[in-house]
Amino acid sequence: MKMKTINILLVLLMTFSFAANAHGDKNKDKGLFKGIDTPAAKVVLAFHQALETGNQKQARAQLADDVTIFEGGRVERSADEYAHHHMLSDMKYLAAMKSDTLEHQVTILGNTAISASRSQTTGTHKGVERDYQGMETIVLEKQNGEWKIKHIHWSH
Repeated sequence: MKMKTINILLVLLMTFSFAANAHGDKNKDKGLFKGIDTPAAKVVLAFHQALETGNQKQARAQLADDVTIFEGGRVERSADEYAHHHMLSDMKYLAAMKSDTLEHQVTILGNTAISASRSQTTGTHKGVERDYQGMETIVLEKQNGEWKIKHIHWSH
C-alpha cells in the first residue's frame, strides 16, 4: 500500500474518531476503546508489553522488516535499525515510567489495520519528573497471514 493511501486512511480514521468523541460528557466513555480484541490489536498490545518488560526478541517479532518509526523528529527505516538504535533506550525509559491508556481504537480495512491510542505517562527518568499525554498511531499490514507493524508515529 502506498504511503499516500495510508496517509489518507489515517486522516479519515482520525476525523471519524475525534468526531465521534467530540460530543462532550454525554458520550464521555463511549467509543474510546474499540477493536482492541482483534488480532491486529493483539500485535500492538504484545509490542507494548515487550517494550515495557524489556523483551527485545518479542518486540522485534511484532515489527515488519521494513517498518518506519517516527519519534521526536527522528525516523528509523527498518526493524533492525530500531532494534540496534533506540529500542533499548525506549525499554529503559518505559521501565521507569507508569503509562495508562486513555483511549485505544483499532480499525481493520482489509489487509491494513490502524491503531490510534492516547495515554497518560508519569514517572521520573534520569532525575526528571515527567507527566504528559502521549499519542500513538500504528499501521499494521497482514503479511503471510500474520499482522506486522509497518509504521509507528509516537508524539507527546
